[in-house]
Amino acid sequence: MEHIILELVLTLILSYIIGSIPTGYLIVKAKTGQDIRTVGSGSTGATNVKRVLGKKWFFTVMILDAIKGAVPVFLAKLFVTAGSHIGIAPALAGIFVLLGHSKSVFLQFKGGKSVASGVGTIIALNWSAGIVIALIWGIITYVTKYVSVGSIIALLLSPFIMYFFGGALAYVVYTALGAIYIVYLHRENIKRLIQGCENKVR
Repeated sequence: MEHIILELVLTLILSYIIGSIPTGYLIVKAKTGQDIRTVGSGSTGATNVKRVLGKKWFFTVMILDAIKGAVPVFLAKLFVTAGSHIGIAPALAGIFVLLGHSKSVFLQFKGGKSVASGVGTIIALNWSAGIVIALIWGIITYVTKYVSVGSIIALLLSPFIMYFFGGALAYVVYTALGAIYIVYLHRENIKRLIQGCENKVR
């Protein structure tokens, strides 16, 4: 029992620390000397990075954040035996990645909205579901020109997509909880969408 508890605790700590790595903040700081938290929405995510560095770095940060999300979950699937038959450890790793990205220990518990990292965790849990969710995000964002709309819809659909692709129950529950949390992080975007003043992708 002690061994199982230790495995889970180490998984949660490692997942949170990796999730906390502020990719967007570090890149903007290195390229311009600016603190990304003082720009635009104040988020450290890819969309806000685009406002400073353009489309190239938007995609770079998005990919790096997705990798950051995938790595702890993948490691949990490979090495953590606790609850492995129902996928508890990878799901918990995903939760703590999201918490790390949005509440980074390196940035006074501030961060991004966890979309790219969240999709990365889902790809690591079930690559088929993750790719479909990423495609839905891309299509809706392209059609509506709103990153927030694409993110909210794609993540809200994620539990159903995970279930459709045969994901473990823990994975389905994780995607549901993750979707609720990420929508909550987009609450200001939702207000701006209702008011008609949300920024579009140009």
